Amino acid sequence: MTPTPAPPLQLATIQKLRKVAIAIALIGLLALSVVSQSIGGIDGGWHEFVETVGLAAIILSIVGRAWCTLYIGGRKKAEIVDRGPYSISRNPLYVFSFIGAFGMGAQSGSAVIAAAFVVAAILVFHLTVRREEAFLLREFGPGYADYVARTPRFWPRFSQWRDADELTIRPSLFLLTIRDGLVFLLAIPLFELIDAGQAMHWVKVAAHLY
Repeated sequence: MTPTPAPPLQLATIQKLRKVAIAIALIGLLALSVVSQSIGGIDGGWHEFVETVGLAAIILSIVGRAWCTLYIGGRKKAEIVDRGPYSISRNPLYVFSFIGAFGMGAQSGSAVIAAAFVVAAILVFHLTVRREEAFLLREFGPGYADYVARTPRFWPRFSQWRDADELTIRPSLFLLTIRDGLVFLLAIPLFELIDAGQAMHWVKVAAHLY
């Protein structure tokens, strides 16, 4: 008897798996941050510089993710969105999430840890995006295949920019994206708490990183 194939994953399930993977990666990276410190110490110029660049990256990420939601909000399952940021990248919202991941890691004061946050985010989103693409290909068929063929998965191809004449905006989804983006800002007090713990010698610093 031929076994019945497992049903394909739905988009909501894929998004839940992505959140679990992000949580696991975040826990591991925070553990690394607790036992490491930037070159020059927590009061050094390099530490402050990396933190400042990271804050700018977080703000850019929040604004960029909200901008993407103006185009995609509530339409991902209903149609192929290929205007605005989605004309130059299939996943611009995730690209801005990579920028936010860098900003979060940069609050450690270490560019190495900031880069590790980005690498972890890319790995997690790469795996989930492949599943999302399989779902969208099943839903939209050749139309989505054509979109995939002409549009990069992540890194923008600016020469392909096409905008929409008008947008139908769902305020609830826009505000939800803003709220989710503000989570990036939680990295600031969290890493300040880690800095305080290291300054008070509550934890032992095992490595100094750029």
